[in-house]
Formats: sequence, structure tokens, C-alpha cells
Amino acid sequence: MGDAGATRADAAGTGGPADAAVLRRLAVDTLDANWEHDHTVPSRTLYPHQWSWDSAFIAIGLAQVRPERAWRELASLFRAQWADGRVPHIVFNPALRVGAYFPGPEMWRSADVPGAPTVATSGLVQPPVHALAALLAYRRAPDPTPALAGLRRLYPALVAQQRYLADRRDVAGDGLVCIVHPWESGLDNSPAWDEPMAAVPAEAAVMRAYRRHDTTHADAAHRPTDLDYARYLAIVAAYRDHGYSDRHLATAHPFLVECPLFNAAFGAAEHALAEIAALVGDDPGPHRARAARITEALLRRLYDPETGTFQPRDLRTDRLVSARTVLGLTPLILPDLPTRQADALVVEARSARFGVASLMDRPLPTYDRTAPDFEPLRYWRGPSWLNIGWLVRCGLLGHGHPELAAGLRRSMIGLVAGAGCHEYFHPDTGAGLGSPAFSWTAALLLDLLAD
Repeated sequence: MGDAGATRADAAGTGGPADAAVLRRLAVDTLDANWEHDHTVPSRTLYPHQWSWDSAFIAIGLAQVRPERAWRELASLFRAQWADGRVPHIVFNPALRVGAYFPGPEMWRSADVPGAPTVATSGLVQPPVHALAALLAYRRAPDPTPALAGLRRLYPALVAQQRYLADRRDVAGDGLVCIVHPWESGLDNSPAWDEPMAAVPAEAAVMRAYRRHDTTHADAAHRPTDLDYARYLAIVAAYRDHGYSDRHLATAHPFLVECPLFNAAFGAAEHALAEIAALVGDDPGPHRARAARITEALLRRLYDPETGTFQPRDLRTDRLVSARTVLGLTPLILPDLPTRQADALVVEARSARFGVASLMDRPLPTYDRTAPDFEPLRYWRGPSWLNIGWLVRCGLLGHGHPELAAGLRRSMIGLVAGAGCHEYFHPDTGAGLGSPAFSWTAALLLDLLAD
């Protein structure tokens, strides 16, 4: 961010109540403008439908300013839950014209699949941060009575979401969830996916037959490439043409990866569900036992002792991916992560690759800042995102590093103070990139300001 950006971060993080009030108003106005009858769109331009993990992060912020909307946000998403328990990563708004987003309902064809909801959705999932979001929405709510009622209503659906992942997506039988598309990780074009994606047969020329929506609203140099998109569509088609069935994944699907972030969220969800179960009168024991098994599997399968970080495992080659991305830091959100591995992740976070410090001069990047293919402008190949910083901060707090968590908090608030509620930010200058009015940035800003 440079010296000027660091000054903005310090002012935003430690300044007077007037500064915080201005930022809070900006965040609330952004969320209000993006509210769409029963959910919040990520942005009015790039993402006009409902996205799964966006809604989870948004609910955390809404709980403090529009608590009734927080529960409507989660309820509307889970109304689109499939019969098998999957929570789709996109729920399409039927009021929007065909072509408002690409790839739209006509590409996914969810209506052709038994067990899909009546509303059009995608067939993919995203990191299961929803149980954690529901628990935090309960904790943040000004009135616990309606919040507890919201937890009671949502609990069975959250359990079904976890059951789907455990029963249908443990492709290797090792206790971890497998993602079947980079979009399921949430970090669409991360360098973490370069190696497994290189094996997906596709050509960039395929995209001449389509009209990408994203590059009409954002600079193409900031977005995934046409070759990326050609491969994305090839993977979608492979999954869709098998009816989104997970029975054929091991033999027929071109992309199979165990992702550290996804599985950390999977484990954190069981920890959250244990707390929710106790609140709603259910047995927390099975959730605690499953959480312990997930952490053990993460350590056994994805932790690389040579680098001291977690790496995705490509199931097609049964090898860990070598790229050092921020995905490797996210298992810090697991409260039962052993001290040795948690300490190693803190060393990685503080390294020149990521630069977390009590006084940060640049934002947390999503990829190793020292790597030769680091791209400060292109989506998940370098830029800073508030949701990832928020997750890492939660992990730092949980493992006893309040001074690093405070530095990361000041840095994130400073990004918005300097550039507004952008989708993501330049990892050196702090300039806003992507959508200029992005909902989870606004929502998580509210959570940071409330601390």
C-alpha cells in the first residue's frame, strides 16, 4: 500500500468515532443498494444473482445492522438446496433477462436434474462457511430470541449440507472433500489450479461462440483469460452431462482436487455446528468428533512439512500442488489445529510472501508476492480480498496472535477507507479493483469495525 496507504490504514483502524461512522454508513448504504427482495447480490453489475459463500459473509455483516435480513439472506439461499443436500454456488434470479450473466441458467440446465429445486441454479458448491456465518450472525444479533429461532430453522439444512459433502465428495475415501471445479474453491483462477487445469483439454478459441459478461464490466486484464474460461466450461459440461452425479467423479471427471480452504471451512463448520447443536438442544458430540477427523485428515493429506504450509492435492496425480497461495494459511481457522502447524502457518503468513505484521505496509495478497508469475491486477493471482483476510484474521485470533490480527484488521479497514467497498484491491497500492460496490467487502467491513 505504501506509506500513504499505511497512514490511511492506521487512521481508519485507530481513528475517532467520526471516521468509523463514515465507513459504517458506506457499508450499510452498499448493502442496502444491493438488497434484492430476499437476498443481497454481490454487485449490481458483475454479479446480479445470489452467490453461496457471498451470502454467508453478507449475513455476518447484516446481523449487526439489518438482523432480520441476515436470516432472510441465509434462508433464501437454503431454499435452493438440492435434495441431496448440496447448496448451489449460484441461485439465479428468474426476473433477470437471459444473458444477464454468463454462464447463465441455459448452461447449467438444473431443471433437467431430479432433486434440483424449482428455481434455476448451478450444480457446483462453494466453501461451506455457512454454519460459521449462522453462528456469528446469532452472536452479533442485538436480540438473541429471533436469532435463536433462525438458528433452529437453519440447523437441519446446515447438517444436510455437511452430509452431502462427506457422503458424496470424499472421492479418495480419506475424509476430505474434493472440489470438482476451480469455482468451488471460491478462488477461481488461483495459481493453485494451474497444474490440475493444464490437464483439462480446451482451447481459448472456444470462447468465440460465447459473450462473456465479466469483461464488459471489468478490464479483461484483471479477469481470468479466455483459456481459463474455456477450461471452466469444459469442466462444467463434463459434470452437467453426468447429471451432476458424484458417482462418476473418480473415473470420468477432469478436475479433482482437495483444497485446503474448502476443507478448513468443512471442519470449521462442524465446530460451529457443535455450538449450534448445544444452543438448539441437539447433541454436539457427533459434530465435535467429525471436526477432529477432518483436522486429522487435513494434516495427513495436505500439510507439507517442507514448506510449513497446506497445499492442494491433485487427485489425478496424487501430488501436492507447488504454488504457495493464501489457501495454505486458511486452516488457521480450525481451533483444533495443532500448535506446531499453527506456528508454521504464522511463519508463512509473516514471510515476504504474504507480509502479515502488526504494522503492515501492504495488504495481504492471495499469492506469493515473491513468485515470478505474481500478477497484482488479475483476480485471484495476487490481489487482496477482504474475505480471505477476514478468515486469516479469525485464525490468528484463535491461535493467540492478537497483534498480527490487529495489523491485518487495520490494513483491511484502510483498503476500504482509501478506495471504497471494492471487490478486491491492488496488493501494493491498495487501489480498488473489480466491482466498486461489493457486498461482502461492505459486510465484513462492518464486522471489522464492530470489534
